[in-house]
Amino acid sequence: MAKKLKIKLLPNGEIQMETQGVKGKKCLDYIEVLKKLVDVKITDTQLSQEYYETESEVTNTENAEIRFD
Repeated sequence: MAKKLKIKLLPNGEIQMETQGVKGKKCLDYIEVLKKLVDVKITDTQLSQEYYETESEVTNTENAEIRFD
C-alpha cells in the first residue's frame, strides 16, 4: 500500500490528519511535518492499528510526490 497523508480542514478551523500505509512509530513523523507546514498545535492524537504493526523498510529516492486532493 502506498503511503498517504489525508488532511481535512474543518469549518471550525481544526485540522484532522490521518496516515495510511505508514506502520509503527514512523506515523508520528508525519505529525511533525504537518506542524511545520501550517504551524499548528496538536491537541489530540488517536493511534490506529497500523501504529502497532511493523514495517519492512524499502528506500526509493527516485520518486517523491505530494498530493492535495
